[in-house]
Amino acid sequence: MVTREQQAIEATAVAAERHALPGQRETLLAAAWTALGAIPDPEVPAISIVELGIVRDVALEGDTLVVTVTPTYSGCPATEMIADDIRQALDALGVPQVDIRTVLAPAWTTDWIAPEARAKLRTFGIAPPRRDASRVDVAGISPLRNARDPVECPRCGGSNTRLVSQFGSTACKAHYRCEACGEPFDFFKEH
Repeated sequence: MVTREQQAIEATAVAAERHALPGQRETLLAAAWTALGAIPDPEVPAISIVELGIVRDVALEGDTLVVTVTPTYSGCPATEMIADDIRQALDALGVPQVDIRTVLAPAWTTDWIAPEARAKLRTFGIAPPRRDASRVDVAGISPLRNARDPVECPRCGGSNTRLVSQFGSTACKAHYRCEACGEPFDFFKEH
């Protein structure tokens, strides 16, 4: 049996813990963002899942750290692997309860890729998506169409490139070839 004195002591301890929590909450959230920022995207390891823009939010709901993610495609084969990587990173951080929520609306867009990630993609040999994906011309798409705006080669910077295949190493990339330097490369498709 719990006495009223014990209940009062417990209530005081809980209130004191809640009072100290805001600073701890901010520290935990910052540490979680840092840990997530160190997780490479499984399909494009040159950038992190945070830089790619698929981590939408990190929040605390009670004792549970909630990570909201939006995959690049609703059927992205790396979604489960990313969730496992998130759990492992947060477990290593000492977070006891994690809830990973996959949200499909609004749909992920290449506009969410961080500016520094675009430079990393180029260095990695992938042409980054153009900055204004909303102006992409999708009329008359065929397997070997030429884009109205040329895709710049990430290796030599040349603009004399041609589409070889609508799908590159993954569904989110197209395969191009640079006519200037002869190198093949992937282009991260806008959407």
